[in-house]
Amino acid sequence: MTYNGTTIDLTGRHALVTGGSRGIGAAIAARLADSGARLTILARDLDAATKTAGALPDSAQAHAVSGDVTEPDSVVAAFAAARERHGPIDILINNAGQARSAPLHRTGDDLWQQMLAVNLTGAFLCARAALADMLATGHGRVVTVASTAGLRGYSYVCAYTAAKHGVIGLTRALAHEFAGTPITVNAICPGFTDTDLLRESVAEVVAATGRDAERARAAFVEHNPQGRLIQPEEVAEAVAWLCSDAAGSVTGQSISVSGGEVM
Repeated sequence: MTYNGTTIDLTGRHALVTGGSRGIGAAIAARLADSGARLTILARDLDAATKTAGALPDSAQAHAVSGDVTEPDSVVAAFAAARERHGPIDILINNAGQARSAPLHRTGDDLWQQMLAVNLTGAFLCARAALADMLATGHGRVVTVASTAGLRGYSYVCAYTAAKHGVIGLTRALAHEFAGTPITVNAICPGFTDTDLLRESVAEVVAATGRDAERARAAFVEHNPQGRLIQPEEVAEAVAWLCSDAAGSVTGQSISVSGGEVM
């Protein structure tokens, strides 16, 4: 599918995208760059982040930094490196995340803690690191890529679902806390999206059930009433709008991009 984005002007804004080296994060980085933002791409894999940054237009002055969103010291260091290159952070995209599946009786303590750390604690640590900049400059957008799993339940992903529900709660709490400032805080909740992460999930289903890949993929598609997977660019378009001046009165929202799976 081809997407022609609406005109959104983010010229002069510094946007930091976590987990921005691939999938939805890379699509968001490209969309914000097309709108004039300067980009910092934060990822654990610096080589992958550097490659993604190099594909963005020169106007984005894209910069890659290495960091682990689950580690407070790593977040502080990564955000300091981003400021050194591009100045205060105006836009934070909390996109870093991970999904692993297991039935409850096979969900060990390590899996539970990992899902909370990557999907929820990471969003908290990054928001905390960015909000001082936003308060100082008088402008801020925090957008967290959650999931439809933050709005409903799914079998075999209790840890992931709990973490994404937590992300929605964090979004609402911060939006309320900063409602008297020029900062908005929102979440985007994609349905099953055509990314490497979904392909990894398909592979897990194949390994666990013996289904062929086509049938396993079809099981994910069936969740979407439109009968298709969401495209990363569709998520990126929604994120870009939330970062724009036009969305200045939109805060504390969890917007489903799921073809009607969640209404």
